[in-house]
Amino acid sequence: MPIDATQPYDDNNIFAKILRGEIPSNKVYEDDWAYAFEDINPQAEIHILVVPKGRYVSWDDFSAAASDAEIGGFVRAVGEVARMKGLVEPGYRMMANVGAHGGQEVPHLHVHIFGGQPLGPMIARRG
Repeated sequence: MPIDATQPYDDNNIFAKILRGEIPSNKVYEDDWAYAFEDINPQAEIHILVVPKGRYVSWDDFSAAASDAEIGGFVRAVGEVARMKGLVEPGYRMMANVGAHGGQEVPHLHVHIFGGQPLGPMIARRG
């Protein structure tokens, strides 16, 4: 169910619980700024979620309120995960949904990394 990305951060969201170790995950990467894990319902051969360790609802919230160090650390973590998984060549897709129209379902910023297969067009073409 899509969420309203303008609402305050919810400490009980599933990604907050994963970060606190209350819910298990298949960790791919972790550093001071980010935690990456395999999606439990993968939409591609490789489907990794990367979440910042800070309390940010969406990309909009993160880009407006995070420190330069948090932003830099998170962006570098996304790139590191893609390199670790060998996705730079032949390519991959990264995506962050924001709000109801963007299809965001968890009120914690997360970037999806998709790869391991040809992914086709980004969205269905308008007819």
